[in-house]
Amino acid sequence: MKKLNLKLFLVCTVISISSFAQINTPAVSPSATVSQGVGLTKVTIDYSRPSTKGRKIFGDLVPFGKVWRTGANKITSIKFDDDVVVNGNPVKAGSYGLYTIPTATDWTVILNTDDKQWGAYGYDEKKDVLRFKVKSAKTKSLVEQMAIDFEGINPTTTDIVIKWENTEARFRVEQQVDDKIMAEIEEKTSKPEVSIDTYFAAADYYYQKGIHLDKALVWANKVIEKNKEYWAYQLVARVAAKQGNCAVALPNAEKSMELAKKAGDDAYIKLNQNVFAQCKK
Repeated sequence: MKKLNLKLFLVCTVISISSFAQINTPAVSPSATVSQGVGLTKVTIDYSRPSTKGRKIFGDLVPFGKVWRTGANKITSIKFDDDVVVNGNPVKAGSYGLYTIPTATDWTVILNTDDKQWGAYGYDEKKDVLRFKVKSAKTKSLVEQMAIDFEGINPTTTDIVIKWENTEARFRVEQQVDDKIMAEIEEKTSKPEVSIDTYFAAADYYYQKGIHLDKALVWANKVIEKNKEYWAYQLVARVAAKQGNCAVALPNAEKSMELAKKAGDDAYIKLNQNVFAQCKK
């Protein structure tokens, strides 16, 4: 009887411990995911956010000169949906472990093929695909919870900034898209049947880059042939104005302005005003 009671006690104890282990509580270092479009691709970063909690971080909790997981818990990962350039270095599409080695003045940033590691305990330098150094800097104020953000964003580049305590480090990611876009424009505009959207996008891209404006004007006029809307006239107007060809720009801007006012499109009214101002100069 005593043996039976002992077995029941042990079973109940195991069940009790097991149940206790399954209780969900908030993570001390919450997980976070940030993503950003860059060029024609997307960059996604998964990491955990530790807090300072009054502790000294760099040079103490995070020792100088040692490989760090760049966060808490699992190694921080960074994923590129397509090939990119990281701080001037080509990197293939894929997901990488983002390790760093902080010092008092600079950080070594490491992309490693192991993006599943728990911490940096099993870090293997042989799996590195890229290493580079960046200068660290002081933050304007205390960063209680570590953060990784995208800053300095434009259509083809962004800075990735790691901040914690009173320190930040940043590096650049970019995607070279011009060659790819130019090849696509050449292919699609040379087909027997070309859509309005293709002509518009091709002409606008050349306009934005300030290249091959004669060809851009031909394509813009083809848009008007198929659709006499204010946005079509405005495309011709701004391409011609950039050429300095105000004899073409002004009548198209006037027609666009008339139609844009009827449509109540303030953005295009402003674009036409810009053409008028440009031609007055």
